[in-house]
Amino acid sequence: MDLINQTKHLLKKEILLEWRSKYAFNGVLLYVVSTVFVCYMAFNLNLGFSSVKSYAIVWNTLFWIIILFAAVNAIAKSFLQENKNRQLYYYSIAGPHAIILSKIIYNVLLMSLLSVLALIIYSLFFTNPTNDTWYYFLTVVLGGVSFSTVFTMISAIASKASNNGTLMAILSFPVIIPVILLLIRMSKRAMDGLEHSLSYQDIGVLMGINVIVIATSLLLFPFLWRD
Repeated sequence: MDLINQTKHLLKKEILLEWRSKYAFNGVLLYVVSTVFVCYMAFNLNLGFSSVKSYAIVWNTLFWIIILFAAVNAIAKSFLQENKNRQLYYYSIAGPHAIILSKIIYNVLLMSLLSVLALIIYSLFFTNPTNDTWYYFLTVVLGGVSFSTVFTMISAIASKASNNGTLMAILSFPVIIPVILLLIRMSKRAMDGLEHSLSYQDIGVLMGINVIVIATSLLLFPFLWRD
């Protein structure tokens, strides 16, 4: 019960701090809107597609690139941009497991919201070629959750190094690549309107990766917390 109460307390503080400053939300939302607008302008510079299929492939790939970099910008601040005074305060009121769990839950909520908003904004600028909109929406939410768990753990590890930005990029690469490949394959099936059962195995693998990442975070973070 102490772990649950501490996690709830820290989660409320994270949400309250974000609500007051709106740093991550407004910053990443501005990034998404500006990136989508730049892509929209580029697409209008006599950039033609030989078929609807080629347009759908570019549309899907470009969307996940935007979401990936939005996740990096939003979640990197979890540990990398926190000052030592706030970390000391957190460590004085809660244990390491409560801290990492509250960070993961907060980032999941933040990235789920940003991913949905990004999809809406992206669909307003570009014609949405998706045949199964609701299944694509589910894939986007799962992608936001997966990016949150992976980058939260990597941010916690990288924050203890001097060149933390470079270390975060290196550590996240082998973990995030299979996640992106799974998401692109699932979203491609949604765009083609294929049977949902074809993606059940990919969803299971994606959820398995999330479970492994969260379990690894709970095992490693207490050692990082001692530093």
